[in-house]
Amino acid sequence: MTTLEPTLAEAPAAPRRRIPVWLAIIAASLPMFMATLDNLVVTNALPVIHEDLSASVEQLQWFINAYTLSFATFILLAVALGDRFGRRTVFVAGILIFTLASAAAALATNPAELIAARAVQGVGGAALMPLSLTLLAGSVPLRLRPLAIGIWGGISGLGVAAGPLVGGAVVEGWNWQGIFWINVPVGVIAIPLALLALPNTFGAKLRADVVGVVLVGLGILAVVFGIVRGNPAGWDSLEVVGSLVVGVVLLAAFVIWESRTATPLLPLRLFRDRSFTVANIVGAAFSFGVFGAVFILIQFLQIVQGASPLQAAVQTTPWTLAPMIVAPLAGLVAPRVGTRLLIVVGLSLSAVAMFWLALTMNSTVAYTVMLPPFIIAGVGMGLVFAPMSTAVLSTMAPADHAKASGTNSTLREIGTALGIAVLTAVFTGAGGQLTPTGYVGAAVPAVLVGGSVLAASALLAILLPAGRSVRKAAE
Repeated sequence: MTTLEPTLAEAPAAPRRRIPVWLAIIAASLPMFMATLDNLVVTNALPVIHEDLSASVEQLQWFINAYTLSFATFILLAVALGDRFGRRTVFVAGILIFTLASAAAALATNPAELIAARAVQGVGGAALMPLSLTLLAGSVPLRLRPLAIGIWGGISGLGVAAGPLVGGAVVEGWNWQGIFWINVPVGVIAIPLALLALPNTFGAKLRADVVGVVLVGLGILAVVFGIVRGNPAGWDSLEVVGSLVVGVVLLAAFVIWESRTATPLLPLRLFRDRSFTVANIVGAAFSFGVFGAVFILIQFLQIVQGASPLQAAVQTTPWTLAPMIVAPLAGLVAPRVGTRLLIVVGLSLSAVAMFWLALTMNSTVAYTVMLPPFIIAGVGMGLVFAPMSTAVLSTMAPADHAKASGTNSTLREIGTALGIAVLTAVFTGAGGQLTPTGYVGAAVPAVLVGGSVLAASALLAILLPAGRSVRKAAE
């Protein structure tokens, strides 16, 4: 589930250095672990933040979406800036930005301050995720590179899986601000470590597509803002209609600009490839359905069923930990059974899990009823992650790998933001409230929408090439 397998094709052979390999692995992985941990840490703390800051449902969305949208907007720009000014330079700048923004988030006294800090965190995270693997690949000998990358991937998966548990423990044993304060000492250690252990490699020094970044960033922001404000302001209000129209116009302008600029942020020619196009649409829909539903369900466990943050984290562990077991196995069998089959099955299982949860959800539902769909959802996610990355890159030329993978990461983050916005709009439109009695009736249709999007994406994934072997994929 990471951004940059692509950069491996471009990574130069490791220079002869006396820095131990294990130190390079830690230097590249520690900041990435910090960023991946942060996503679900915050999700699990939302009910507590809601109470402490008197945040509305709308503001709760922006605690997640501010980070997600800025991350999605700047990830491809970070890659380009790393190529031009030095990957370690941009990586260290990302660590610094993320660390300072984490401190600002911990010091926030109202929702607006926390949203702003989360947006800045996303800018820093955009530099951490894509460049960490590139720097690692260029820091270790070629013969040790597969081992190093495997460890890096395991640490990335651990960050996602451990997020709810760490967040639950910190919130329950300390306070919600602690989930941000823990990033500060990590950042303080990570910066000198990166300067010591990682080389400052460069890529093609092309002009950064700043215009493209502005157009796509503001366009997506306007669309999400319109969806979020739909119920509070009215779907026919000037505020909502104007935001949606402006967003669509800016995104159309982005497409036109990308087709004409010499150094596009997103080369549109990549979408001529069926596997790339379908895989990206499916990836965005997967994030829409799964993470939009997670946003609703994690609050159900705490608000309706009265679970503490740590209890809710433990209850969802079968869901979050299953991909760590299933994803490596899926990667092993993919060449034999095909990436398409794994992706279709994974999406189908995820859809079944969402429907199961929605149709059994009530204020007194037993955890034993929710456990099977949690496990099924985790297995489904594990079957999608690794094969999806393979499908995105299967027919891409090596020179296009960085852009292709960065595009996939960007679209998946956008899918997450849209999923949270749309499912929450369904929730609030159905009269949902953040109270034990006003939550379930509106949460059910929201989760059903997420399941429906996953089911539709499973049907769309049938259009992917079979992908039964690397040789066939290359052909």
